[in-house]
Amino acid sequence: MKPWSDRLTLTASTEQVSRYMIKTILLSCALALTGYSSIAQAQLPSGKPSPAQQAMINRGYGMFIHFGINTFADVEWSDGTIPAEKYNPTQLDPDQWVRTARDAGFRYVLLITKHHDGFCLWDSKYTTYDVASSPVKTDVVRAVSDACKKYGLQFAIYYSLWDRHEPSYKSPDKQLYVNYMLHQLTELFTNYGNICELWLDGGWDRKPEEWGIEQVYQLVKKFNPNCAVSVNHTIVNEEGQRNFTLPSKMTEDNKYYFQYFPSDFRLWDPKLITRFDKKQYLHNGQSYYLPFEHTLCISNRWNWFEKSTQLPVRDLDELEELFYWCTDNNNCLVMNVPPDQTGRIREYQALAAIELGQRLGLSLKKPLPKNGRFISLQKTASASSVWHDKENIYAANAVNDGNLDSRWASSDTLASLEITLNPADAFNKISIFEYKDTKDLADGFSQARLPRIQAYAVDIQQNGHWDTIYLGDAPMGDCKVIRLPRRYQASRLRFRVTKATAPPSLYEISVIDMK
Repeated sequence: MKPWSDRLTLTASTEQVSRYMIKTILLSCALALTGYSSIAQAQLPSGKPSPAQQAMINRGYGMFIHFGINTFADVEWSDGTIPAEKYNPTQLDPDQWVRTARDAGFRYVLLITKHHDGFCLWDSKYTTYDVASSPVKTDVVRAVSDACKKYGLQFAIYYSLWDRHEPSYKSPDKQLYVNYMLHQLTELFTNYGNICELWLDGGWDRKPEEWGIEQVYQLVKKFNPNCAVSVNHTIVNEEGQRNFTLPSKMTEDNKYYFQYFPSDFRLWDPKLITRFDKKQYLHNGQSYYLPFEHTLCISNRWNWFEKSTQLPVRDLDELEELFYWCTDNNNCLVMNVPPDQTGRIREYQALAAIELGQRLGLSLKKPLPKNGRFISLQKTASASSVWHDKENIYAANAVNDGNLDSRWASSDTLASLEITLNPADAFNKISIFEYKDTKDLADGFSQARLPRIQAYAVDIQQNGHWDTIYLGDAPMGDCKVIRLPRRYQASRLRFRVTKATAPPSLYEISVIDMK
């Protein structure tokens, strides 16, 4: 899903070109038969959620499922040339996927139906690059949709705009490939029950206006007006320009613009919003309400398609705090829990997702849980040392600015940081996100994260006296959550590094009151 610079060029055989010409005629005829109208259903300017957006906000938490031809090649991306015969799950069990989602407390399942390689997880009339041409011909889209009905979850789909296999994609007439997409989406929206969300990806390979997003939006809304639709990298800094803005910058209403219009929500995989995320975005001088949907991997190596090698999952503390962060302020989260080459989710990953749901107390009958009250947010912070930079971007106040893209960095291996608190505010939880060094892995996509901080302490100041309330003698992990058995009040909190392999750096320290 993250674009690579070494994109491979498509090639088409004579047979493919012949098939393409025949399909072009069939597509045009099918468009007429579906009663497709050129009058698009409008997205209206608003300062509050539409019914589709409100339904999305109510869902809040979904399970992302990456599965396809890439799973069987041990890669994240492929160029559409892997033979369909390579797809061969030996124990394909979509029921297990959705049952895991139910047991973990997810509200919906978001299934990859076609990735950038063009391989389809259903028997599409418009391509032979699909499961019907593979050794295991099970219609995975149908199996997942049926399992969602069985277990009471909603069903959502991911569909790649970019297609590295389909011959019509190369045509100078961009509408020919748009027609191809419209017909595949018609198959999906007419044969698989209610679809609550359409997640589009790969838009960077063409100009935004060449994708026919208005036509796609209209088609989807014809079948389900309450289906939420969006394209990855939804928002930009300037109207009509691909000058991207990160979600962590979206802290002011009516400052940023649609890149893809219409869109019902914002996407920027896998970036995170801030605690001051705003919802109003501009198109042609009018303001539209847009929530944000986050994407995370349960793996701590940031891989989407499961590899043949087992990879560790994120720590439960990190998953919990990221859940709270991502579902706050009427935003949503989908977490990727991918099946392996057998066609099943590995048991240790399923258990991690289920354990998280149990810790959070998730239930379809209850609203999603919230974190406590942040009493340290934007309070005065100071550090014993700061990494030297001209723009002062590593200053101490980065640790409590509500932004996981900013960080404090020390210039010394042993360092401390203090945050001023209101002595009247009680707290019983401290959440710490550490910046880590990264090491690229052999797949060219995943990364291992390496801690710097090896030992540390947390002190509080009361009546001018410092007391240590936590002493850690092991690396803290990506996120350390300190749950205190009693509530404290203090004028200052101090984080001390007592052992480190390099100058320490923290994204965020949150002092929280969990009532």
